[in-house]
Amino acid sequence: MNAHLRFSPTILAVILLSFSACKEEKAASDAGPLGTKISIENAKADVQLDKLKLPEGFKIDVWAAEVPNARSLAISESGIVFVGNRQENNVYALVDENGDGKADSKYVLATDLRMPNGVAVKDGDLYVAEVSRILRFKDIENNLTKPSYEVVYDGYPDEAHHGWKFIAFGPDGMLYIPVGAPCNICVSEDPIFASITRLDVSKPGAKPEIYAHGVRNSVGMTWHPETKELWFTDNGRDMLGDDTPDCELNKATALGQHFGYPYWHAGTIKDPEVGSEGKEASFYTAPEAKLGAHTAPLGLRFYTGDQFPASYKNQLFIAKHGSWNRSTKSGYEVVLARMDSTGTVTNQEIFVTGWLDTESQEAWGRPVDVQELKDGSLLISDDVANCIYRLSYTQKQ
Repeated sequence: MNAHLRFSPTILAVILLSFSACKEEKAASDAGPLGTKISIENAKADVQLDKLKLPEGFKIDVWAAEVPNARSLAISESGIVFVGNRQENNVYALVDENGDGKADSKYVLATDLRMPNGVAVKDGDLYVAEVSRILRFKDIENNLTKPSYEVVYDGYPDEAHHGWKFIAFGPDGMLYIPVGAPCNICVSEDPIFASITRLDVSKPGAKPEIYAHGVRNSVGMTWHPETKELWFTDNGRDMLGDDTPDCELNKATALGQHFGYPYWHAGTIKDPEVGSEGKEASFYTAPEAKLGAHTAPLGLRFYTGDQFPASYKNQLFIAKHGSWNRSTKSGYEVVLARMDSTGTVTNQEIFVTGWLDTESQEAWGRPVDVQELKDGSLLISDDVANCIYRLSYTQKQ
């Protein structure tokens, strides 16, 4: 445990329980030698597509099966899909070689990494985030069969609790990297915890800069295609009941904003344990939208393609991974945050649902990330069904 953290007695009593309860079942590994081309053309996923409910005119298929613990997604200029994971220790590249709308081949790019959840592509290089390191695979598209990496930075904290990272390049060319709080609720003297940082990967020896404070555990971020403002999800604290507090959808408009954690949650809820140590709620940046308690919103993307109807342009898709500690489970769906011309969230619509059987409370899948293909279809990763779906619009406009 980090020496600079101060925990309340309640936190000490529940921290081991909450950490272990967050663990998911470990997916089967099929690593094989690095760079081996593995055919997945005939691979089958253990899914129940007939249970998924979609808006009229949309269709969902399995784009890639046998992708253990599929989490964050990144796509190269040529359409190669890179996949990170949290429960396994591998990074994958998936290729649709014949253009039929399904992945045919899988390459294992790395093994024995520590929670390589985050993946991002820039200038032909693949970047991967472990708990404490940022790795770079140079010219990855031409080196799928002989992958190797270099360490760009290795100074992030090594705490595993909320230590897995989502990463993405911003419009400024910087790599944005969240650092989760190493606890459910705590005050840290090290400001890098509960933050979003950014790193200039073009400069050897560069150090991270803290871009945003008070972010408990963000596992998804994106930028508005027109305003270029950073939007991100944040997972709310646990142990305050089924319906408190909401997880958050936030917008960062400037360097140095503070989003409330650990003192305030969802803009209006003062933390009963450490809230008195903070400032008034008005000092902190309130969320743009509340996403429900314990729903675990992760990946999100603004839709910029032309395949979907025009009403979806610049609207925000959000994957809700689903609750683990609620008496009645919530989340397990992909939602659409509707925005007006000013960028204000006006409402939320359930877009894909059905991964959770509400009667048995058993989930056969959990959506993690969303990523748009060049043809305008949408990929959705699933770390329980170990696959990636492709959501397409089939009705003529």
